[in-house]
Amino acid sequence: MISARMTMLAVTGAAALLAQEPYMAVVEKKAGMLAFYSEEGKRLSEIKVGTYPHEMAFSRDRKLLYVTDNGLVWMTDKGEGDKTISVIEVATRKKVHVIDLGNHRRPHGLLVHPKTGQLVVTIENPYGLLIVDPAARKVLRKYDTRGESPHMVLFGPRAETAYVSNSNSGTVAIVNLASGNVEAILNTGKNPQGGVMTRDGKTIFLTNTASNKISVIDTAKREVVGEIETGNGPARILLTPDESTLVYNLQPGEGVGFADVKTRKQTGEVRIPGRPLSLSCSRDGQLAFLGLQDADKIAVVSVPERKVVRVITTPAGAGPDTIMRLD
Repeated sequence: MISARMTMLAVTGAAALLAQEPYMAVVEKKAGMLAFYSEEGKRLSEIKVGTYPHEMAFSRDRKLLYVTDNGLVWMTDKGEGDKTISVIEVATRKKVHVIDLGNHRRPHGLLVHPKTGQLVVTIENPYGLLIVDPAARKVLRKYDTRGESPHMVLFGPRAETAYVSNSNSGTVAIVNLASGNVEAILNTGKNPQGGVMTRDGKTIFLTNTASNKISVIDTAKREVVGEIETGNGPARILLTPDESTLVYNLQPGEGVGFADVKTRKQTGEVRIPGRPLSLSCSRDGQLAFLGLQDADKIAVVSVPERKVVRVITTPAGAGPDTIMRLD
């Protein structure tokens, strides 16, 4: 029989954890959770979201987190999938809404439009791209991306277009968000995934996981104008704040890669203890965070020092994927 003292201690412990300021939010894909962790790696709280969530994004005011509930572990898995986006209030660490996408299933890549606050979401069943009103919690429009397995999405200059990675087609579709027209289809490489754009909007660097290269895209010409050879399996990519260095995860390579923007050459790799499915950075660009889904760990890498500075162990079966710093 549980004593009153033991109950009180449990309640007190839970309250103490909730009182701590969270440092990062972690999509725990296999567990179907969004969890909050302290800077030291203590798991403070959890929120049940949909089945096999994948990506997340902040609202413009950073008060909410949107999480895509895909319904399947891997992009290559067959199945109907889930059809929701979970909405989390950061301050209270509670799920406050669920956006039902109706017949549009397997939401994956996710962005928040900087001008409207609307969600731009890739879907894998049926293939396409959605605009979603998060306030009204409804789908406003569906776009044809003219390719298979739309996976990740990146805004073009002025956020007037969306660059959508059609992963199974080896192409990137440039979709005009106002007209709905696909303005160009770019052949990049095998399994295109994540991208990052320079601040001036002139250049996009886009990973091709199965080709072990990064495509360099000129946004004015709408052409691939160069390539950067990488280590094994680049998938997510970021630019350091000074825009001198590209940082990218290497999924099967179990590492983090670095490339010089000017020379377009890989300059180094750091080994990490597992296969990283995600990559995000602190605002100052000093730290990179990687979710090691199958190892149930989070690796924290110093970008300037190019070394692992911390490994956080998550609960068995959590399957950490996307990570967001909350500062």
